[in-house]
Amino acid sequence: MKGYPQSAPFAMGKFALRGLAQSIARELAPKNIHVAHFVIDGAIRSATRQESPDKPDSFLDPDAIAQTYLNILHQPRNAWTWEVELRPWVEPF
Repeated sequence: MKGYPQSAPFAMGKFALRGLAQSIARELAPKNIHVAHFVIDGAIRSATRQESPDKPDSFLDPDAIAQTYLNILHQPRNAWTWEVELRPWVEPF
């Protein structure tokens, strides 16, 4: 979603994924196939990766990510989401 100095190869790949998802979404929507692009922008909490006590909720919770995917899966066709950005409150955007 954003390019940074010294990140051209990474940015190119991410921008390409976004364009691919948009193209496939428009191609498959008439066939009732919902395609959404997810941007997960931040660290993800795990058993080996915990946030510091002075910054609670600074990592994304895997269960919260999964819940977002389920919410998109169950959207009615007249209100489909094409892109979702998930980030913890501490991530700049």
